[in-house]
Amino acid sequence: MTTEPTPQAMTIPEASTLSSAVLDAVEQAVVGKRPALELVLAGILAGGHVLLEDMPGLGKTLAARSFAQALGLPFTRAQFTPDLLPADITGSEVFDQRTGDFTFRPGPVFTGLLLADEINRTPPKTQSALLEAMQEKQVTVEGTTRPLPRPFHVLATANPVEHEGTYPLPEAQLDRFLLRLSFGYPTAEQEWEVVARRIGRRTEEQSVPQVTDPAGLMGAQGAVEDVHIDDAVGAYAVSLVAATRSHAHALVGASPRGTLALVTCARALAVIRGRDYVIPEDVKDLAHPALDHRVTVRPELWLQSITGSTIIDSVLADVPVPAARPADDTAATAETPHRP
Repeated sequence: MTTEPTPQAMTIPEASTLSSAVLDAVEQAVVGKRPALELVLAGILAGGHVLLEDMPGLGKTLAARSFAQALGLPFTRAQFTPDLLPADITGSEVFDQRTGDFTFRPGPVFTGLLLADEINRTPPKTQSALLEAMQEKQVTVEGTTRPLPRPFHVLATANPVEHEGTYPLPEAQLDRFLLRLSFGYPTAEQEWEVVARRIGRRTEEQSVPQVTDPAGLMGAQGAVEDVHIDDAVGAYAVSLVAATRSHAHALVGASPRGTLALVTCARALAVIRGRDYVIPEDVKDLAHPALDHRVTVRPELWLQSITGSTIIDSVLADVPVPAARPADDTAATAETPHRP
């Protein structure tokens, strides 16, 4: 039986300060990727899961481990391979010869932060074992449903260019990830900083300080619910998603879950950036991470290098951007009569 920590009551300024401290801690290990790390933290504060799709050796695993350390979350790593079985993820009933009965042996999914490493190397049957865990925060084994610890988050990694021995993620699986993003290659200065830090440590191992604990993280997630989003900014997010469904290059556009992901993560990003309200730039910064993987391109356009990112670029250019107003300004506008 899992024990859920009691969330620590937290205001938006306190959550913003905590977020900055977490990012500062993670940056002690991951060099020069603050914007991408902000997006990863936004996905976590929004209560969801993040897919890191990038080349090997660019810090995906290091970032996942560093976030677990900074957030004080129990951390497990599951190496996804072609022979991995669903029971290897969720756990299984094991016969105990001493008692003559079956006992449940939990799998790596029973943790605070699960690193699903190279998730596209395992068959869809095993990938789908994560669906219930990611969406319902529970697993069902042998007819018995068991809740997962709270908070529970998945950071998955995937190689975007290697195709031999890999399996494309099913659309339902991709849709469970609030965000999909990549770190990209570092600049020459950042790469030398990585080397210099390794020389200074005199060891390959590295760790980051713990900033908070599960109760503190849940408190920060609760503060996200207090962030104001103006009707015009919300309508802008809806329009962006709706435009993907009617785009000429799209076979299937983003679902309403994409709208929820966009708005929820935008509220979390506002907290990270020290605001209690969402502005259109928050939505625009999250459009690619939240929507690229939810758009399916028409098959006849694959050879023309048309991707989900191309469609989102087009949508961002076409949909008008509203003016943002803080929560207090919105209230003042409602109370002050218009004067010609």
